[in-house]
Amino acid sequence: MGKKILGQDTAILMAMGANLLSWFVRMFAPSLLPALVPKLPQEQTEGPVSDNTKCVVIARPGGVEQLRIITLKPGYCTTGYNVSPREGAFAHIKDLPSDCVIVRIDSFSVNYADICIRWGLYESANQYVGYPIVPGFDIAGVVEHVGADVRQFRVGDRVFGCTLFGAYSSRVMVPALHLRRVPDGWSTSQASAIPTVALTSLYSLFLAGHFPIPSKFNNKGILIHSAAGGVGSMLIQMSKLLGLSPVVGVVGRSAKVEEAKRLGCDVVIDKSATRNMWNEIAAASPSGYAAVMDSSGVDTLQQSYDHLAMTGRLIVFGFHTNLPMGRDMLSPWQWLKMAYKMTNMPKLDPMEMGAVNKALGWKKGNYRVRE
Repeated sequence: MGKKILGQDTAILMAMGANLLSWFVRMFAPSLLPALVPKLPQEQTEGPVSDNTKCVVIARPGGVEQLRIITLKPGYCTTGYNVSPREGAFAHIKDLPSDCVIVRIDSFSVNYADICIRWGLYESANQYVGYPIVPGFDIAGVVEHVGADVRQFRVGDRVFGCTLFGAYSSRVMVPALHLRRVPDGWSTSQASAIPTVALTSLYSLFLAGHFPIPSKFNNKGILIHSAAGGVGSMLIQMSKLLGLSPVVGVVGRSAKVEEAKRLGCDVVIDKSATRNMWNEIAAASPSGYAAVMDSSGVDTLQQSYDHLAMTGRLIVFGFHTNLPMGRDMLSPWQWLKMAYKMTNMPKLDPMEMGAVNKALGWKKGNYRVRE
């Protein structure tokens, strides 16, 4: 947890200030927007660029004006916060640690978390990297350089995996431990779509007590919100492989119902086509749920908890309804709405949780907490 001022995290207050500054400049003095985007020491501003690394950088929290494609100076690449030595979001190839490799990226994935990073609302981005930052987690490409102690990869190998920020780039430094070979028959775009959503799903099932050893409880029902999303679609398939049943998925649009069924849901609930989805959720598993996977936030958390069976666990991996969707920048009105929603977050009584033997776990930033 970061430092606080008047009970509020300083990183959030700084993000709010930066976003509001962007909004006011854009609304009333748009010609001054370039002044909000500083040049970086690692940025190549003149001379030949040839094969230099290109990346998408966010100089400071704010609107879309903060997204820039830049060319780095010769020898520089992007990297995550788990690599040292580094210069913020960047590292020099000559400083390649013995357990790391340099990957020339062919594909990277785009996640909702990347938008939260731009707004300054992603806690681990604030805590471990700061700004400027290069967003992104999932990568796939070809190994260009190999650290002295790396034995599992050679130059030219096709690999995919995770970096803890730094994926929006043409070249990244990453620990070899975080990479795997791209399976035969897979494209790099397919491979780069897998890691973050798959690892989040697997860890969520671990927190819920269903992996690696399947639950021994009789109730094996699981409720998955946003079932047709990236994490939700993985959760459906993993739940089926682990023998959980019924697998009940909630989708937001009728067009997603068949997709969720195809992935393996026993019951799909389209919340856009029902007046009370919670009645349908209760009917799908009358004895409650051993696990509820919730990414929706304030709109569903209390009801999700209420529908747990005894010994059940609510796993929170997102707060989508707390945050604005589809906004290129956050206005004062958006900040007021977010503050209002935070005041309406459910309060769970630890004594009551112990009496009914229910538990809560959540994904915080891109690291996890278990309670």
